[in-house]
Amino acid sequence: MNKVFKVGLIGCGHIAETYFRGHKYFNNFKIVKCADINMSSAKSCAETYNIEAVTVDEMFKDKEIEIILNLTIPKAHYEIANKSLDSGKHTYSEKPIAVNFEDGKKLLNKARGKKLYLGCAPDTFLGGGIQKTRELIDSKLIGDIKLGNAIFAYPGLQSYHPNPEPHFESPGGGPVIDMGPYYFTTLVNLLGPAKQVQGRCIKVLEEREIGTGSKKGKKFKVNCPTTYLATIQFENETIIQITLSFDVVIHQRNHIELYGTKGSIIVPDPNMFGGSCFVSESPEGQWNEHKTDKLELGKINITNQSSRANESSTNANYRGVGLSEMAYCVQKQKEHRCSGELALHVLDIIDSTMKASQTGVPQEIKTTCKKPKFFSDAEVRILLNS
Repeated sequence: MNKVFKVGLIGCGHIAETYFRGHKYFNNFKIVKCADINMSSAKSCAETYNIEAVTVDEMFKDKEIEIILNLTIPKAHYEIANKSLDSGKHTYSEKPIAVNFEDGKKLLNKARGKKLYLGCAPDTFLGGGIQKTRELIDSKLIGDIKLGNAIFAYPGLQSYHPNPEPHFESPGGGPVIDMGPYYFTTLVNLLGPAKQVQGRCIKVLEEREIGTGSKKGKKFKVNCPTTYLATIQFENETIIQITLSFDVVIHQRNHIELYGTKGSIIVPDPNMFGGSCFVSESPEGQWNEHKTDKLELGKINITNQSSRANESSTNANYRGVGLSEMAYCVQKQKEHRCSGELALHVLDIIDSTMKASQTGVPQEIKTTCKKPKFFSDAEVRILLNS
């Protein structure tokens, strides 16, 4: 039987509900206390989920808490994770691990020095969609991959997020930090580590208008580039062109397409857990569908319409599996997949993409990492509630 780790959540904002939903699926963690810089938010969260609200400082001092779940805004990720490690607690953060590379490197070094686990979202690459893609690629069905395209592009999260301003600040804002982690983590999982990036960027609108919540109708200033066009070269010499944008009303391109020496593969949405892979080994364009809705982390559990372009209204969402898998590895003293090493490499790609695009100077990736091991359904079942 798996140990149930007691988790303290810091940051009771928009994403917290998703992790509480993880209690429904996973058997080895329980969020028992919450904290927020705004105590009223913490108390509201505690009342909703029948847990205890404490201050942030009280959370760090609480000996009952074994893992800190860091759901603060991106620019606070480093500070909270750093204090969490100093307090002797394992730490799992929302993406990215920090908003600049040097802070991320400090966190990884501190975790290693203290022999603590440091984990970081996204965990969507553990889902049925990306794992099925990984299985097909590893089988050499389409040969050796040397080329590809990726895109995330929509009008911006101000239409559905009640507090979008931090996502348009500098530093800490823009589509590379917001959505890049999903795409970069997926690409590293499929292709291995990256080694160089080139790019360009642009800011299309000077201000945005909030479309929901108590601040609906309020306009705010955009202080960062909102579209990046980049080319990433991986250590295996694969070259991927990627678009990350908050400025596209709608499009019809696939999220990721990878082109091999024997054929091509269309990769499901890296922001979700399910979706079908499509493979063609035919120049005539005959695509074979590889469904994932029977896989443990591919089963449909979302039926609401998304506001994001090219995102399915029915999909699979099992966010929290990365936290669960890390907790299991803490118990078993194994390497976890959503590791600090992977998160730092992804942050390196993020940082390098932004620098290359803003300066016009190609950037060498400073880090490397292991490709996470394939995540089988048998391993997933160990973590699931029966």
